[in-house]
Amino acid sequence: MFDIFTVFALLGGIAMFLYGMKVMGTGLERVSGSKLEGILEKLSDKMIKGVLLGAVVTAIIQSSAATTVMVVGFVNSGIMKLAQATGIIMGANIGTTATAWILSLTGVTGDSFFVQILKPANFAPLFAFVGIVMIMLSKSSKKRDVGSILVGFGILMVGMNTMIDAMEPITSLPGFNEFLQMFTNPFLGVLVGFLLTTLLQSSSASIGIMQAMAVAGNVTYGFVIPMILGQNIGSCTTTLISCIGAKKNARRAALVHLYFNLIGVILVFTLFYGIDLFVDFSFKSQEMSVVDIAILHSAFNIFSTLVLLPFGKQLGHLATISVPDSVAEDKTNFLDERLLNTPSFAIERCKSIAVEMAVLAKDTLHDAVGLMQNFSEKQAQEIEEKESLIDTYEDKLGTYLVKLSGLGVNETESREISRLLYTIGDFERIGDHAVNLLKAAREMDEKGLSFSDEAKKDLAVLSGAIEEIIAISVEAFEKDDVSLAAHVEPFEQVIDGLSSEIKTRHIKRLQEGNCTIELGFILSDVLTNCERVSDHCSNIAVCIIQIKKDRLNTHQYLNERKETMGEDFVSDFNKYAEKYTLSKQY
Repeated sequence: MFDIFTVFALLGGIAMFLYGMKVMGTGLERVSGSKLEGILEKLSDKMIKGVLLGAVVTAIIQSSAATTVMVVGFVNSGIMKLAQATGIIMGANIGTTATAWILSLTGVTGDSFFVQILKPANFAPLFAFVGIVMIMLSKSSKKRDVGSILVGFGILMVGMNTMIDAMEPITSLPGFNEFLQMFTNPFLGVLVGFLLTTLLQSSSASIGIMQAMAVAGNVTYGFVIPMILGQNIGSCTTTLISCIGAKKNARRAALVHLYFNLIGVILVFTLFYGIDLFVDFSFKSQEMSVVDIAILHSAFNIFSTLVLLPFGKQLGHLATISVPDSVAEDKTNFLDERLLNTPSFAIERCKSIAVEMAVLAKDTLHDAVGLMQNFSEKQAQEIEEKESLIDTYEDKLGTYLVKLSGLGVNETESREISRLLYTIGDFERIGDHAVNLLKAAREMDEKGLSFSDEAKKDLAVLSGAIEEIIAISVEAFEKDDVSLAAHVEPFEQVIDGLSSEIKTRHIKRLQEGNCTIELGFILSDVLTNCERVSDHCSNIAVCIIQIKKDRLNTHQYLNERKETMGEDFVSDFNKYAEKYTLSKQY
């Protein structure tokens, strides 16, 4: 019997359906995010590979909107070309049909145990129960993410069944069939499909509602066909909203999505209803099952992709014409806000940028050390430009990572965010010390000063040690390698000893009249900056080690390390001390 509570039940079913899809999709993104991000970044320029990957990724994370928004973010960040994005967007339309096939299980009929166990009403609650047990009892973040997938799937299916139950009294209402007939008008049906998908921000959800209606009966081809066409246009809304304020290539990627779906809809609409004018497709009045809807949904998207795939480059050209090259852009916008919608992908992007920053800091220091031997004003200016870019990296990364930390990330992701936040400041300071070395080299060049041969030999040994310790630190950071990071602290102790001995030698040369006080001040600045670089390398290494242990107390760790002086520490210390030994004085 129909009453107001039936409407409440329908709304509740839609709410559970959408929430279940959100929970399941988030869990899938967390479990597979970093792997998928790596695959997408390394994508070749072949369009067909892009289509296949787009289909697979979307089928895995159960959201074409998430895939296309993510692709817009990649294009905006400059890590993906428009041609690559075009193929993935096409594939996303195919991948999104996987949800309809999963939901088609609600139409399974039969009395055998095997058939009954396939019904979502029977296995979904079990999935949800297993999932909640994993969330509550497991200490592993990955297992909890798998639990979220199971809970989300269970809620989604329960929501689907709630919608089906609520639809039965609604479809029995007098005049309901006549009401549905209104939407068999092709133009009205396309409009309603577009509005429904735009409102729900999910083409899978709008398809799910139609499948719930199909189980209750009275849903015909004439009703479903224009609705599917409309929802394909509506699925572009999220992508279009996401590209507001983006770079020109990101806006072009969003327009490729719109043009692809729009042209596909116009083509199918014209062919189907054009032929219908002369042939009169009588099957339009036939009722559809949930499986029929899944088949129709897949058929439309596969057909559109096959027809438009050869014209992928032309779609890109059309988007380029729509957004011309004259648009001004921020060249430092290497992190895209859209990726925040998928935290696992955003973290991987931050990691890539942080590694770029680390390598840039290492190269900048290398160039600055070189200026001590052979000063070049052109190279000095390049170092200053690199240091400015390092500052930009640190500022933008820090702000972005803080935003990420507030998005409900799991423990593994939280540790990675902490590792990046704690280390980027040290890399930024290494860039500052490189500029300080540059200033010392510039002062010597302007004043025509030069260190003694003995001092040059000493500095060459120290410079070699500094360049190796930062190389080890950067590699350990890039690989998140604890064993490699463990070499840094004993190495830092060796560098401190080298610096102290060089100062002692300088004082002796000063007493003997072989050096000047002015050169002594410059040498002191150089030694201080080299020591500070090694200190920052030590901070980076300690952070890598401590984050793995779920704690971060630098001073405590260093004190423990120095007090215990284990065999590994002593072995590393002796190795580096032997490698970087100052020549005998005079």
